[in-house]
Amino acid sequence: MDNAAPRRDNALMQRALIIGGGLNGPALALALAKAGLEPVVLDALPAETRAAPGFDGRAYALAHASVRLLKALGIWGAVAAEAQPIEEIKVTDGVAGEGAGPFWLHFERGALEEGPMGQMVEDRHLRPALLAGLEAAGIEHRAGVRVVAQQAGPGTASVTLEDGTELTGTLIVGADGRRSGTAERAGLKRRVTDYGQSAVTCAVAHERPHEGVAHQFFMPGGPLAILPLAGNRSSIVWSETTARAEALMAMDEPAFLAALRPAFGDHLGKISLASKRFAYPLGLSLAERFIAPRVALVGDAAHGLHPLAGQGLNAGLRDVAALAEVLSAAAQRGEDIGAAATLARYQSWRGFDTQALALATDGFNRLFSNDNPLLRAARGLGLGLVSAVPGLRRSLMREAAGLTGDLPPLMR
Repeated sequence: MDNAAPRRDNALMQRALIIGGGLNGPALALALAKAGLEPVVLDALPAETRAAPGFDGRAYALAHASVRLLKALGIWGAVAAEAQPIEEIKVTDGVAGEGAGPFWLHFERGALEEGPMGQMVEDRHLRPALLAGLEAAGIEHRAGVRVVAQQAGPGTASVTLEDGTELTGTLIVGADGRRSGTAERAGLKRRVTDYGQSAVTCAVAHERPHEGVAHQFFMPGGPLAILPLAGNRSSIVWSETTARAEALMAMDEPAFLAALRPAFGDHLGKISLASKRFAYPLGLSLAERFIAPRVALVGDAAHGLHPLAGQGLNAGLRDVAALAEVLSAAAQRGEDIGAAATLARYQSWRGFDTQALALATDGFNRLFSNDNPLLRAARGLGLGLVSAVPGLRRSLMREAAGLTGDLPPLMR
């Protein structure tokens, strides 16, 4: 016993260099600090850019399990007042202006014992809350720095910043997005599929209350998601062909609203833009492996998914919770948190689940983003089948809420 204690103390001070200051990087830093490890966040963007309060079109449908994680990290209290519970979800298929098809899927209010199916939170609220959490926890956060090199050695890993500064740790974590420099420098190859689509995002104000109902309307060009925000506002995520998305972005406000109205419908009354519009290219970006010697990837650095299922950030936060658990358990056993055996546990935990999710979202996008009459009939029947079988519908609801599978302790 006397020999084991010092090894645990030394292990708990092992340093993780987290490259990326978006959402997953700070969340991981908070989780590691909570476990007694020493994280450092290296962010290429200046602090004032990250903390800017403006709306950039992004809002997240946080699954129930993701909310649990934010509560465990002490972040949820800072955003709860701005969050909007998702009470119901309605899924339809059809053509804009022609109405929905005969088959639809409805996830009813109160169907989950745990509460709402999720919470909508805008990026402009979540990001500053995470940054404030880093400061409150005393976590080292270097903003406006760019990593240009990294090296893995026996027992240590190091990164070199653009100004020549070298930082040493035990593990490097890439949380630096789909074009991850961390992954590229580690030689981790990725499969990239361009969907030829872009997502047009904005906030829309409407005359009538949304009642916490989220809508997903599948159209030939791509899905339109209408997601409830706090107040009489909704977040729009409109996936269209790249050419069509460019045309939508070039329209003035009246023309854009006229184009949106046939797909949006009139169930919420008059609508108006409540933010600027933004467009993001869509595709699948999946790393072949999430680990390399003394390197681990989380979030979009490991897997960039289509937003149609709203699982992008949720999948990243599950990475965060799983990696934090693996590293914490290794440290408590006196193991090297950057060792190959330690990281292999993370790869085993998250690799298969993420591959399955990526294939599912890719398949759904290909199935629904077309006007093939045979496929339209098949997907209509599929929606009708799920709607008619309560057990299957409940299983999908629990899956979407992040309540299935091998949940990390921070999400239980």
